[in-house]
Amino acid sequence: MKIGILLDYSGQEVNLPMDMVLQAEKLGYDSVWVAEAYASDAISIASWVLAQTTTIRVGTAIMQIPARTPANAAQTAMTLAQMSGGRFIAGLGASGPQVVEGWHGVPYSKPVQRSREYIQIMRKIMARQRSEFDGQVYQLPCNGPGSTGLGKSLKCILKAETETPIYSASFTPGGLRMTGEVADGVIPVMLSPEKFDILRPALEEGFAKAGGDKGFHNFDVAPFVPVCLGENLEACRMPVKHFLALYIGGMGAKSKNFYNDFAKKLGYVEEAEKIQDLYLAGKKDQAIAAVPDELVDEIALVGDEQRIRAQAIKWKALEEEGVLSTMIFTMPHREALPLLADIFK
Repeated sequence: MKIGILLDYSGQEVNLPMDMVLQAEKLGYDSVWVAEAYASDAISIASWVLAQTTTIRVGTAIMQIPARTPANAAQTAMTLAQMSGGRFIAGLGASGPQVVEGWHGVPYSKPVQRSREYIQIMRKIMARQRSEFDGQVYQLPCNGPGSTGLGKSLKCILKAETETPIYSASFTPGGLRMTGEVADGVIPVMLSPEKFDILRPALEEGFAKAGGDKGFHNFDVAPFVPVCLGENLEACRMPVKHFLALYIGGMGAKSKNFYNDFAKKLGYVEEAEKIQDLYLAGKKDQAIAAVPDELVDEIALVGDEQRIRAQAIKWKALEEEGVLSTMIFTMPHREALPLLADIFK
């Protein structure tokens, strides 16, 4: 099993826990991941971490697709891969309508098709093919309203970089099919190891569409797995409940919250509705209290060492089955890193 850690979003000030990153690198962790929303950007943080490490890979989880053109994302990935000796992972995501339209000021339309074309264009640029593409969302050279007609089909000047992996943060059926077909890995924000079949059919459909020998043996399923180590079980569950209440309750509008939909697929239909109603009504503490212990225990590793070792069995079973190859630990603290390395490496 490859293991990684996700760094928290920055607040008003960027304070990177480089001591923890260096500890993870020393312990043999495979990767560290950085995120972006509407504070610090992922690429600046990734560059900083790559510059101060030597072996650990650095991925974005995620770069927001609406924030950059596909050509810009490709040249960024090529640059960081070259400067780091091939240690960069391009993790992409379509984000959601509230951020896309409210922050980036562009329509949230055709997110799956947009993601597919985005990755296809990145592949062309990274292979030093000409910037020629005629899609539903993207046209290179641009030929839409307002264009001058003077656009040129170009090739990237940098040396071709086709080995940099591209991951997609998807967990809707259409997004998973697209990811299985055109990406190298998927980053589910939540995953129950006992209910992997929620993801399996759509990914396998994508593999089949890609053709060749593509399958779980050469595709990386890399879920976020919250971790909280401690003697007080309820106290350990609380950070995960805060996260779940925010995402299930408030990460999206009432009618368009992908995390709420996924929680329902996990079997928590009434609970997800209640959490969302409370959160959107401003009753955040009650929304947090409404998160079931059972849901926390399904998707996270919480409690003392003995309990986390027992919980790890269900995750390692997926590795033995050959469908899970990476775990990205969220909310990690330094004291948990050696234990996780001992269990999973």
